[in-house]
Amino acid sequence: MFSYPAPKKRVISRVTDLERRYVMQCLDYGFETSKGSEFCTRLERAFADYHGMEFAISFMNGTCTMHAALEAAGVGPGDEVIVPPLTMSSTTFVVLQAHAVPVFADVDPDTFQIDPMSIRERVTERTKAIIPVALYGLSPDMDAIMQIAKEHDLIVIEDDAEAITNTYKGRKIGTVGHVSSFSFQSSKHLTAGEGGMILTNDEALANSIRRFNSLGYAGVGSRKGKITKTDIQDPAYSRHVSTGFNYRMPELCAAVALAQLERIDELVQRRIDVGNLFNEVTAQYQWFVSQKTPSNCTNSYWTFVAKLEHPDVSWHEFRDAFLANGGDGVYAAWKLSYMEPMFANGCPLTHPAYKGIYQKFGPGLCPNAEMVQPKLFQFKTNYWNWDDAEEQAQILRKTLSQFS
Repeated sequence: MFSYPAPKKRVISRVTDLERRYVMQCLDYGFETSKGSEFCTRLERAFADYHGMEFAISFMNGTCTMHAALEAAGVGPGDEVIVPPLTMSSTTFVVLQAHAVPVFADVDPDTFQIDPMSIRERVTERTKAIIPVALYGLSPDMDAIMQIAKEHDLIVIEDDAEAITNTYKGRKIGTVGHVSSFSFQSSKHLTAGEGGMILTNDEALANSIRRFNSLGYAGVGSRKGKITKTDIQDPAYSRHVSTGFNYRMPELCAAVALAQLERIDELVQRRIDVGNLFNEVTAQYQWFVSQKTPSNCTNSYWTFVAKLEHPDVSWHEFRDAFLANGGDGVYAAWKLSYMEPMFANGCPLTHPAYKGIYQKFGPGLCPNAEMVQPKLFQFKTNYWNWDDAEEQAQILRKTLSQFS
């Protein structure tokens, strides 16, 4: 049907006996305190080793990861954090949770990634951090972003919730910034239903992140996620050395995530294969333009994304035709974060340090993002049966041909 080669395994399982076996081992422990972090510890070490990084810290989701990183880096009231508007709004919410100000930088109209030139224009004396997002499975231009950060002494926190294994100039996503954040939410490449992970090579930062993740406990650190009985069997023991949240990953989630990590090549390659299949279908249509993957990058295709540029066909007309032809549910891109009602109705930036903030939230702030967002189609890539992927590709081809 298509020239793109079918994978050797036409059907793979999202969840296998490996995940079930690890979960049963976890349950067999009976949630004993002495074994209470065994799978989290194994997952962290394996995740760090896979990426060639020093420290990995597990979390209950891939949003509190970024909150912890901001707090550990000392970001707080009156500080500004540069973020893209074209992404899940969690990237912006964590800035507000740290009592800082989100500053929106525009995106590249072809890759849809945050634009380093726009970042540079947004830097002020209040800027403390940048959170670039590896949108849809593709890396932003990290070298340019890191250069800006170096010039202005900023921390870079990679939001890699939608990307894993893909590369930027030969380096794995998540290994360039000062901190990187991953997600194990149910739609992601690797899932445990929920969960998150932080990577860093900075031990001081890792210690601070771990304590923020674990109620400020004195007995935890960069490679230790749980206090022990030995720690606390002293009435004079001081447990809390700083403020923190209970953001720790549950052991059951860690057990599943560890199994998924051990199957990472199979799980991620399936999405890449589906993304390439859809790319083949859309390549001849100049008015249906897929996300540009630069030659120095690879794409892990959390989703396959294309931009509708047809002068006579609306987003809803194309969507309706695709569905009528038997297509699976197709997704729109998120409304730009600063166009959401909470910003339009007045974002709660009430701290006195925010007085005189230069940026206003509303239309015209990021012209490229505002132009691109209404045109984007996000197609599923998590087809575990290759026959289903080929069927959807054929439906997409049929729909495209109707409007040509």
